[in-house]
Amino acid sequence: MLPKCSFCKLSRLSLKSVTVKTELGIGQKLQQLSLPKTLLLALAAGSSAVFSFAPFYVWPVQVVSMAILFAQLLSMTESTEKKRPFLTGAAFGFGWMLCTIAWLVIAMSRYGGMPVVLAVLALVVLCAFLALYAGLAALLIHQLRLRFRIPLAPALLLLTPPVWMLSEWLRGWLLTGFPWAISGYAHSQSVFAGFAPVAGVYGLSLIAAFAAAVLALFLIGDAPARCRQGAVAALCVLSLSGSALRHQHWTQASGQPLQVRLLQGNVDQTIKFDQQHVNDSLALYHQMATAKATDLVAMPETALPVLSSMLPPDYLSSVRQFSERSGTAVLLGLGMHDGPQKYANSLIGYGPAIAANSYYRYDKHHLLPFGEFVPAGFGWFVRMMQIPIGDFTGAGELQMAMPVKEQWVMPNICYESLFGEEIAHQIRHQIQTGAPAATILLNASNLAWYGDSIAMPQHLQFAQMRVLETGRPMISTTNTGATVAINADGKVYAQLPYLTQGVLETSVQGYSGATPYIRFGNLIALMVSVLMLAAAILRFRNQGISV
Repeated sequence: MLPKCSFCKLSRLSLKSVTVKTELGIGQKLQQLSLPKTLLLALAAGSSAVFSFAPFYVWPVQVVSMAILFAQLLSMTESTEKKRPFLTGAAFGFGWMLCTIAWLVIAMSRYGGMPVVLAVLALVVLCAFLALYAGLAALLIHQLRLRFRIPLAPALLLLTPPVWMLSEWLRGWLLTGFPWAISGYAHSQSVFAGFAPVAGVYGLSLIAAFAAAVLALFLIGDAPARCRQGAVAALCVLSLSGSALRHQHWTQASGQPLQVRLLQGNVDQTIKFDQQHVNDSLALYHQMATAKATDLVAMPETALPVLSSMLPPDYLSSVRQFSERSGTAVLLGLGMHDGPQKYANSLIGYGPAIAANSYYRYDKHHLLPFGEFVPAGFGWFVRMMQIPIGDFTGAGELQMAMPVKEQWVMPNICYESLFGEEIAHQIRHQIQTGAPAATILLNASNLAWYGDSIAMPQHLQFAQMRVLETGRPMISTTNTGATVAINADGKVYAQLPYLTQGVLETSVQGYSGATPYIRFGNLIALMVSVLMLAAAILRFRNQGISV
């Protein structure tokens, strides 16, 4: 990690070398590149961004990669081929997505039964679709700049960051959303991380894009010195403010800590749903769950690999009896069968704070396309992947937290941990309605689909962002990893090794209160983006300044 004033130091070096950069004419050199070379440079820049995310955590790489893209876009003129901006952005986005989610091939081929060639082709098609967001953002930046004749510096600093952020926000919800590797995630440990509880991951995306725009301003080297100096000053303020905000506590400890046992069965995905091994998994997790009394025991997502209607008759009752006898709250992960063709990916819980003849239930509401529901017209794809159950029923977003002694534990299941606005909405609704508000977040996942890949540390990094946004600790129980405990500052303080069988025994302190992100969600980031766009467009809409 760079020092807190790293951007200030980098900026001073940039100011000293700006004359050299101008003489080199980087902007003109970018203009002169052929289309294939332009696309190759964008593809390489986008691909390099994978090193800014877990498990590498080299966040400055992302700023540099985006700066290269922005320098390419802002070097284009009215004479540039109309397709070049879109293709450049799309090439960048394609490289970004391809390198960060290449592990999907493991799920499709090794565990889904799809031929490797078809799995790679499916990955390429998905990445090409996701690249459309970056391509359209690049095209919009180019067109708005030409349409309103916005000079280089305002176009980079006021136009480019909000358009980039809005394209990522759009990717996060359109067609149910796929917000994996949003650029803000790279800054869970950067100098900007203090802004997470204020503006969330999309706010960090906006700031990261601004940092990249400042760097691009020096790469091109054609802006007036006053603009460069002002941009550097603004970036230094953001850097120092982000560092200072890390010391601002928006939430406070509440109640007594819980003693928890988080189970990691390490059941290989190739045998998990095999009928010959189902009983072994049921016995394994039953033994792990009932081996020792504590405050809370939690199983991973679908740890019990059969529907509730297919469990042995005494399975759940024996877990309930253990809970009643020992005073232990227990959360089990399984598929609930609620009637003909009605299934839910659920966690059910027993505990002293729950009525004797009842149980707690949380149903996953944000379902994963192809893994948990089948988009219209894609039944053939699910059959090819041999997914055991391809269509779950989604629940409502607003669900209750589970009472455990003095704490309220709010679950989310696997993919749901990517949707910070939904988790914030749940807590906000609980606070506003006077319902018991979550004090601890719990993620139950099964990432065994992706083998020993970077999917596990990436998923953990995204969970850390949820902690920063909400000011609440998170415990995570998984089949193969990452089974962890994260404190309210976003630091991992207990973790099991990946791909091992074990039980993580630790304590977790609940927190109450509301961060600005809980109160306003993505509204702050969206409003700042709109204001930046308005400032860029309204300032120059009636001026005939040449590009």
